[in-house]
Amino acid sequence: MYDYTKIERLERKPRNAKERVGNYNEIYDAYTESTAKGQASRCIQCGIPYCSSTGCPLHNNIPHWLKFSAEGNDEMAFKISNETSPFPEILGKICPHNRLCEGACTLNDGHGAVTIGSIEVHINETGFEKGFKLNFPKELTDKKVAIIGSGPAGISCANFLLRAGIKPVVFDKADEPGGLLLYGIPEFKLEKKDVFRRVKLLLEAGMELKLNTEVGKDISFVDLQNEYDAVFMGFGATQGRVLSHEGYNSDHVYMAVPFLTNIQKKRLGKDFDPKYNVRNKNVLVIGGGDTAMDCVRTSIRAGAKTVKCVYRRDEESMPGSDKEVKAAKEEGIEFIFTTAPKHFVADENGNIMGMKFVETKIIPDEKSSRGKVVEVKDSEFIIEADVIVLALGFSHQKMKFLEQAGIKTNTYGGIEVDEHYQTSLSGVFAGGDMVRGADLAVNAALDGREAALQIAALIQKKKSVAK
Repeated sequence: MYDYTKIERLERKPRNAKERVGNYNEIYDAYTESTAKGQASRCIQCGIPYCSSTGCPLHNNIPHWLKFSAEGNDEMAFKISNETSPFPEILGKICPHNRLCEGACTLNDGHGAVTIGSIEVHINETGFEKGFKLNFPKELTDKKVAIIGSGPAGISCANFLLRAGIKPVVFDKADEPGGLLLYGIPEFKLEKKDVFRRVKLLLEAGMELKLNTEVGKDISFVDLQNEYDAVFMGFGATQGRVLSHEGYNSDHVYMAVPFLTNIQKKRLGKDFDPKYNVRNKNVLVIGGGDTAMDCVRTSIRAGAKTVKCVYRRDEESMPGSDKEVKAAKEEGIEFIFTTAPKHFVADENGNIMGMKFVETKIIPDEKSSRGKVVEVKDSEFIIEADVIVLALGFSHQKMKFLEQAGIKTNTYGGIEVDEHYQTSLSGVFAGGDMVRGADLAVNAALDGREAALQIAALIQKKKSVAK
């Protein structure tokens, strides 16, 4: 219980930067059994576990599975880890733990937080290796729910519906399941076998998957309402925000998601757009979140000559994970802070030559704890580039069937839901980025879980009334 006084915090060790930029393999080595036990034993088993209560959106029973891991009870640690989370080994790799569970750890100030994310990965990878099984019913009821989107919200919803004995039927317009977990997050952060393994487990438990099927085109939304006991929408918000400037050749300006998607499709041996080629090119990425880090680190692996990342605030204000920024620096990415874009610089044929920027500074603002960004007068300058990648956040996609069905949206295009995750249409639920706006995968997983519980309760209520 007090091993934190004898054992230092030890994060998973990254491979050498020069070695890792030559491939797309995950950059962190796995814990050994003894290391995982030792790190788990650092948990002091707080009376009020802030890691769970305030740090983790899913309120995972973190101290419990840390305790069992430290004691060597791998199976119990595995079961508890999977009880509240739909894919703990994935979130253990991609969550910004420094801002969530580890940031809330009692030991964070002074001794160093317990390495919750790394231990979570070890517990689950070890569990799968040992053949531990997830707890799903052997038989499902005759009830079924249509899920639109196979990203983190949709997969989470399917997982918890299956546990309730309800058959989820997942529709996705993509050629593979996983959403941004598959095509939006690079392999060096999340190997795709992890995503495929989880989907396979759900299929074995009774989930049905319909790929290359777009709702509103290949199947009508009305049909889903009529044929299923409920509908859950979790197709995300992947419309990239653009800079409102004209006079450039868009072949040299990439939006973040299409860029990452096409690189991953190429990696998977699928059809891809060859325009997303950065080999021997000078790449400029604009943005400061995890998606921007994915773009810069992917660019260097894809053979870019140079890669620069420009962010309008200072480094401390970057919304992305600290470990992602650290990894990017190790891999040779140049960061330019307190700098905001003004307009593209192109030749007479519209071909990108670079971009004009202006220096910024942060001043106090009563409306925001982060302060207000203002431009520094007469500070404009040009950064030359062959390719510019925009990682400025994401907006909601406009779906015709939403308007046709009369589903209420807010001024930003996000779907409005009540406290039960139900939309303005009875029996139609929604969660994830399409409700929140661009957000963390763990919050999408939370929405999918909670919506599944509400859907199960609604179906049970209808069943009771029918009797």
